[in-house]
Amino acid sequence: MERQKIGIASDHAGYQMKEFLVGYLDGMGWDVHDLGTHSEESMDYPDVAHPLARAVESGELGCGIALCGSGNGISMTLNKHRGIRAALCWTPEIAELARKHNDANICSLPARFIENTTAAEIVDRFLDTAFEGGRHQTRVEKIPVK
Repeated sequence: MERQKIGIASDHAGYQMKEFLVGYLDGMGWDVHDLGTHSEESMDYPDVAHPLARAVESGELGCGIALCGSGNGISMTLNKHRGIRAALCWTPEIAELARKHNDANICSLPARFIENTTAAEIVDRFLDTAFEGGRHQTRVEKIPVK
C-alpha cells in the first residue's frame, strides 16, 4: 500500500499495543493519526471505532488499524459503516488474504491474544499487500446491503 495517512484506534485493552504500533509505524515513515484511547482506563470501543471508520470512509485516512481485547467488538462496530471492510487478523497470512481477496481497509487486532512482534508482522503484511481484484472485485461489491 502506498505510504499514506493511516489511522489507529484502540480501547483500553489494546492501548499498550497501539502505543507500540504508533511508534513502529512512525519509524517506518507512515503518517499515523492516533484516534485514541490515550490510557488504560476502561472505555467503550465504539467511541474510537466510529471516528476511525468515518475517517477511512471519507478518504481522510487511507486505511486503519484497530485494536481491542479480542478484536471482535471493534471489528463489529467498524463493519456497521457501509464503506468499511474491517478484517480480524491474528496471523500475517490472514492479513494478506484480507487485503488480497477482500480489499480490507481496516486491520483489526486481538491485543490480548498476540504479541507486539506478531502485531507488527501482521500490520506489515496488511500494508504491503494489494487488492487482487478480478473475481474478488465482484464479491467485494456484493458486501454492502443495498
